[in-house]
Amino acid sequence: MSKRLFVGNLSFQTTEAGLSAIFAQEGRQVSTVTLVLDRDTGRSRGFAFVEMATDADAQKAIKSLDGTQLEGRALKVDIAAERKPRTGGFDRRE
Repeated sequence: MSKRLFVGNLSFQTTEAGLSAIFAQEGRQVSTVTLVLDRDTGRSRGFAFVEMATDADAQKAIKSLDGTQLEGRALKVDIAAERKPRTGGFDRRE
């Protein structure tokens, strides 16, 4: 199991510090919180990635936080999918 979690359906007012506090409840240890921001506006895109210290903490966080309300929105908490390699674009190889 992965320790990296996807957290979706976030309010635009949600902060990394706020997420860290929520995920650290019940003695869980949070390694990092990364709130994904829009490149142009700097505003939250409504999702984040939270890395937990252990697989057990990640599993506990999913069970206790998935579907709970944060700032009026039901959180979606699940294992983060591996990032797929990007294709397309300009290739400098010739």
